[in-house]
Amino acid sequence: MRVLWLYAHPDPRSLNGALRDHGIAVLREHGHEVRESDLYAMGWDPVVRAADFAHDPAERMDVLTESERALNDGTLHPDIRAEQEKLLWSDTVVVQFPLWWFGMPAILKGWFDRLFVQGFAQGVLDPVTGRARRYGDGGLVGRRALVITTVGANAATTGPRGIHGDLDEVLFPLTHGTLWYSGMTPVAPFVVNGAVALSDDEYTDAATRLTERLVTLPDADPIPFRHQNGGDYDPHLVLRDDHAPGETGVGIHQATDGVHCGRTGGDTEAPR
Repeated sequence: MRVLWLYAHPDPRSLNGALRDHGIAVLREHGHEVRESDLYAMGWDPVVRAADFAHDPAERMDVLTESERALNDGTLHPDIRAEQEKLLWSDTVVVQFPLWWFGMPAILKGWFDRLFVQGFAQGVLDPVTGRARRYGDGGLVGRRALVITTVGANAATTGPRGIHGDLDEVLFPLTHGTLWYSGMTPVAPFVVNGAVALSDDEYTDAATRLTERLVTLPDADPIPFRHQNGGDYDPHLVLRDDHAPGETGVGIHQATDGVHCGRTGGDTEAPR
């Protein structure tokens, strides 16, 4: 595998830092290539600005239009181009972060905001049909993605009946709305609960589990999200009535009902 390890934690001595170092070492020991994007260490600017697109700040800016123009004429800001090149080099992306306020740290959200410009990860059209390529197709198709996150809360409270909400649903905007939308194929997230007060034995267990996940990553089953253009959705992109009949919620966008027409293919962590 050619792995881009995307990492967002402000302290390399943290639990996340230890897991990152362990995970990258495991991948390299098994012959995989790894490139890193340590956003805090890089001083990554998460804010979309006119300068990203060599746009005159005195003029009104349409972000989608200007980002696509800059992509096509080679005037995207150099730090965006450098990160896009890493992403295009990879066939596997690891996205690692502590869960803060039920989402990614702002610096990581800003990485996606700045990189996933029109014509690169969104707004990619099928040249034959003219239809948007997204949700299982698109500019980043062919890449596997693994989310690694640490959570302060215990597993029961982030389960289906837990007060914090089911963690798969909390991560849905990332796994489905960002990774799957842009064409990447996400696998089940790797989660470490109880991160604020993890014991040495619990860390050893987490590291062992991470080793297993990374070693088996090339053959891991993807999350069975439905393809937008695979036949499961009507022309208005609403799930057809014969799929998950009578059900609602984000879970209906996984093909767990035995009918699937798609192609195969809170608590926050304190630094430790």
